[in-house]
Amino acid sequence: MAASPFDLSGTTVLVTGARRGLGRAIALEFARAGADVAIGLRDVHDDEGLASEVESFGRRALPVRLDVTDLAGARAAIDETVREFGRLDALVNNAGGGILGQAIDVTEEDFDRVWQLNTRSTYFLSQHAAKHMRDAGGGAIVNIASQAGLVALPGESPYCVAKAAVVHMTRCHAVEWGDYGIRVNALAPTFIATDGTEAALSDPEFRADTVERIAALHRIGVPAEVSGAAVFLASPAASLITGQTLAIDGGWTAR
Repeated sequence: MAASPFDLSGTTVLVTGARRGLGRAIALEFARAGADVAIGLRDVHDDEGLASEVESFGRRALPVRLDVTDLAGARAAIDETVREFGRLDALVNNAGGGILGQAIDVTEEDFDRVWQLNTRSTYFLSQHAAKHMRDAGGGAIVNIASQAGLVALPGESPYCVAKAAVVHMTRCHAVEWGDYGIRVNALAPTFIATDGTEAALSDPEFRADTVERIAALHRIGVPAEVSGAAVFLASPAASLITGQTLAIDGGWTAR
């Protein structure tokens, strides 16, 4: 019997920003699908039990020190993953973040920090991973963009700009690296209930406005609604999909 096209048994993935939130959910979803998982962490000694959870699925877990703003260290983490697992089939560029503030008040330092965290890191980690994938005959890269890269969110302009760049970067890398057998896609989630969004969503007025803007389903998302899509884009089930950004936004951008 042929294996399911969603089966990732025998493959390896590196997930950045894997300790909590979406990154943790994505790492566990890949393990559930059969992949061995390199867990990108700022502190390899503090994974909140994630490695053990990955191993509970019968998969190998490799905590690697990975701060995406430290490109030399991030490249070393990719090399370590390949050295320890023997291959790198998928990279999930999950780490990111933004700041709140009106565009008229944003400083150069603010802008540069958000750009480095979201865009510069995604570009150069993808580049380094792609060199390993090219030599191995192919792979998949999944960028975690945001609905902020598709629509304007007042008060978050540096983040919107950075994620919009990730969306277009996804197209550019997909076109250039397709000949190497590398597929590059992105996910653009709406507000997802994680520790990172808890403070904002705990404000009743903000939460009500957000739910209203999620125009079709009118509810906040949960991490599993993103992690499954990440596995799909890295799996054989998506073998003809590249250069695309999938909005996981409950209808926000359809309005």
